[in-house]
Amino acid sequence: MSFSIRPATVADAAAICEIYNYYVLNTVISFELEAVSVTEMEGRITEISSQFPWLVYEEDGRILGYAYATKWKARKAYQHSVESSVYMAQGSGGKGIGSKLYGALFAQLKELGVHAVMGGIAQPNAGSVALHEKMGFVKVAHFTEVGQKHNQWIDVAYWQLIL
Repeated sequence: MSFSIRPATVADAAAICEIYNYYVLNTVISFELEAVSVTEMEGRITEISSQFPWLVYEEDGRILGYAYATKWKARKAYQHSVESSVYMAQGSGGKGIGSKLYGALFAQLKELGVHAVMGGIAQPNAGSVALHEKMGFVKVAHFTEVGQKHNQWIDVAYWQLIL
């Protein structure tokens, strides 16, 4: 079994949609309410990749996960802070893919002069909390009932990593 971690391209949009839209449609992990189209994902990849890394984990020709960073806030003083996201294909959790993606992402972010990485996690989500804490993130905030999806109120907590 061979794998690689490489920059995402618009050609990966369909595979990324397949991974992401599962979470959109079936969980409260993503706060989006409707599936994302391939065209929309192509735009997101292009926009985000112009500023920060968007990486995919590919194993034997199949994308099993991806991770990327976006601006934390718009104001100039926040320029060295980002928010990270990582998603894995169903059945791919617990295999170290998230750790490998985050390790590669954080190395590239550090080279870009990023200092702080935030990770927002809809609660409860023990797997994501475990991954972030394994990578050195520390919980810094908890917001109660800030989202509503699938007829339920959802808390969001934030973890932070200083690179």
